[in-house]
Amino acid sequence: MTYDWLRALHIIGVVTWFAGLFYIFRLYVYHVENWEKPEVTALLQVMERRLYRGICWPAMIFTTTFGLLLWARMFEQYLAQPWFQLKLAGLAGLFAYHFYSGKVRRDLAAGRRLLTSRQCRLINEAPTVVLLLVVIMAVVKPAFSAVP
Repeated sequence: MTYDWLRALHIIGVVTWFAGLFYIFRLYVYHVENWEKPEVTALLQVMERRLYRGICWPAMIFTTTFGLLLWARMFEQYLAQPWFQLKLAGLAGLFAYHFYSGKVRRDLAAGRRLLTSRQCRLINEAPTVVLLLVVIMAVVKPAFSAVP
């Protein structure tokens, strides 16, 4: 598979994964705000499960697979670059967010409401920060130099 195809498939996975991660905590906001309405929370639980298991997980695997295939082509060249190290740090944060989203989903499904809707709204902004970091690092590839 050519580099351009790998990159295209990786980007498609990234877009899909981020779409799911952007929406999952929005569902949690609605879930927490409607805690006393079982008919609403039952529907939200189905939506949350389908989004997390049916979109977020497959998109994460798809993104990771094609990202690793891209990385394998330029392993030594990329690993030494500070922009790539920052991108990897952002990616680690994204994986943490993904798995934390799953924990929150399981908590809500078990009847544990550990976050307020305000906290869910704030947490919902985390992928935006990661997206900015990752895109800037991947596209701009800023050069970092030591300050004298």
